[in-house]
Amino acid sequence: MYISDTHLKSFLADAGLISQKDFDAAESEAKETGRPVGEILTSHNTIGEDELRRTYAYILGIPFVSLTGTKIKYEVLSLIPEPVARRNNIIAYNHRGDELEVAMLDTDDLAAIDFIKKKTHLKILPRLTDVASIKAALKQYQRGLKDNLGEVIRRETEVLEKGEEDKDLKQVAEGVPAVRIVDTLLRHANAQNASDIHIEPMEGTLLIRYRIDGILHDAMELPKTAAPAITARIKVLSNLRLDEHRLPQDGRFGAEYGGEKISFRVSVLPTYYGEKIVMRLLRDSISGFTLESVGFHGLALERMHEAIRATTGMILACGPTGAGKSTTLYTLLDLLNTPHVNISTIEDPIEYQMKRVNQTQVRPEIGFTFANGLRSLVRQDPDIIMVGEIRDKETASLAINAALTGHLVLSTLHTNSAAGAIPRLLDMGVEPFLLVSTLRVCIGQRLVRVLTATKEKYELSRDEQTHLEKNIDAGAVLKSLKEERVVPNNMTWKDLPFYRPKDGPASPTAFSGRKGIYEVLPVTATVKELVMKDATSDDIEKQARSEGMLTMVEDGIFKAAQGLTTIEEVLRVVTE
Repeated sequence: MYISDTHLKSFLADAGLISQKDFDAAESEAKETGRPVGEILTSHNTIGEDELRRTYAYILGIPFVSLTGTKIKYEVLSLIPEPVARRNNIIAYNHRGDELEVAMLDTDDLAAIDFIKKKTHLKILPRLTDVASIKAALKQYQRGLKDNLGEVIRRETEVLEKGEEDKDLKQVAEGVPAVRIVDTLLRHANAQNASDIHIEPMEGTLLIRYRIDGILHDAMELPKTAAPAITARIKVLSNLRLDEHRLPQDGRFGAEYGGEKISFRVSVLPTYYGEKIVMRLLRDSISGFTLESVGFHGLALERMHEAIRATTGMILACGPTGAGKSTTLYTLLDLLNTPHVNISTIEDPIEYQMKRVNQTQVRPEIGFTFANGLRSLVRQDPDIIMVGEIRDKETASLAINAALTGHLVLSTLHTNSAAGAIPRLLDMGVEPFLLVSTLRVCIGQRLVRVLTATKEKYELSRDEQTHLEKNIDAGAVLKSLKEERVVPNNMTWKDLPFYRPKDGPASPTAFSGRKGIYEVLPVTATVKELVMKDATSDDIEKQARSEGMLTMVEDGIFKAAQGLTTIEEVLRVVTE
C-alpha cells in the first residue's frame, strides 16, 4: 500500500496520532536505512501497527473491518484453505451472490486475490483488517475443523466398537477406521500448530492432549475401545512391534499436510491402563531462521556472530528439555552452511534435515553412541561438528579434543544457566586448562510465549517494581533498551511501559508462537582466570554480568518492555 510520506505526515499530524518531531525523526531514519516511514514508526512504538493500518485504509478509501468477536460461517471461511489464509493473512468472511468479501492485512497482495478469484470463481472485494481479526478468524478454522474431525472420529470409533475385536492387530491397524482416526488426529494437531500429541489411556477413556506454545491442552476424549486400533496404527506407521506391550518403544514416521513435510517422533510407554503414546511434530525444514528472528539482539547478537566467525573452539547451548537448544544450533549451522566448509553432525534424533550437512543418527542399541560417532566424524575431514548433546565424560573429552584440533564444535548441555555449563563440564572430568582453551561461548536459554495484537499497555505499581528489582538489574535492562532505541533516552525505570493480554491471561487468543530469551556468556580472559581458580557458577555469572551480559530473566524483561511477551510469562519459564 503506497502512500506518500507527505500525505501520511499531514494526516497523522492533523489527527493528533503522533507529533511532528516523532515523524521527522522517523523520516530521517527512513532516508538513512531505506525502510518505509510507517515501519520505523511502528518499530519504535510511536504508533501501533493496527492504528497505522486503519490510517492507510482511511487515506486510500478502502473499507476497514474488524472481525474480532465475529462468528464466520464455516462454509464461507473454508472457501479459502487454511494454509493459504495463514500464509497470506487473508480471510473470507462474507459471501453474497457472486461476491466474496475478504479481510486482508495487505490489500496490495494481488497474487493472493487472483488465486482466490480463480479458486472460488467469485468477484473478490478486498477489505483492510487488523492482526487481532486475522488471529481470531484463524482460531475459527481450528474450531470448525475440530467439529468436522470430531464427527469423523465419532463415526469411525463406532465402526471399531461394532466388531473389530475378533481381528488381529495388523488387520485393525490397516483398517479404514484406524487409518482415518489417526490421520484426522495428526491433521488436527498440525492445524493447531501443536509441538506434541499425547495419547493417554485412562480408566474409561482415551485422552488426547496437544502441547501448543509449551502448554498442554486437552483436545478431545475418545472411547477406551478406540485405544488398541489407534496404538496399532501408530506402531505400524513407526515400524514398531505390534506384539510388544510391556517394553517402551521408539520410532519415527513422516507425513505431508498442506504442502508441509512433517516428521513424527514416536515414543510408546506402558502404563497402568495401557500404552501411552507421545508424538513430537518436527517440521523438516528449518532454513531461513536468523539469530535475530529467534530472539538474539544487541551485545548478545554481536557475541554470537563473533563466536561463529572463529574456525575452532566450542559453542554450547544450555537449558532444560524443550528450551529451544536444537533450534539455536540449527540456526547457527544454517548461517555457517556455505560451499567452503564440510559440516557433520551426530544427533539423537535428527530433528531437522539440512541440505549439504552430513547428519548421523546415534543407535545405542547397536553400540553406535555419541562418543563412537564423534570418533568417526573427526576422521571425515569436517570443518564444523555438531554433537546433539554432551551426556558423559567420554563425549565431553572427545568434543574438547575435536575443538583443540582445528574444528568448530557446537553442542548442547542440560544445565539451568550459561554459567552452570562450566562446573558441569568440570564435574564430568574435563581438565580446566583444556576447557578454557576451547570453550568460546555458553548460551543459556528458555522459550516464552509471544503476545498477540490483543494486548494493552500498562505501568508497574511501586510494589511490582520492587519485586522485579529483586530478580534483575533494572539499570542494565533500561540501558540496553535505550542503546537499542526501544525506548527514548529520557525514559526512567518507573515510567517504563509493559504489556499484558487485553482479555486476561486465560484468553485463547492471548499468545501465539514462542521466542527465545537468552544469556550469552563469552569465555573472556577474566572468566578463564576464574575457571582456573575453580570459581563457582555464581562467581562466573557475576563476572559476566559486569562485562555486559544480560541474564535470561533480564533479556525476558527487555522483550516484555518491547511488547513481545509479559513479565509473568518470563518469570514462569525461568523459575519453572
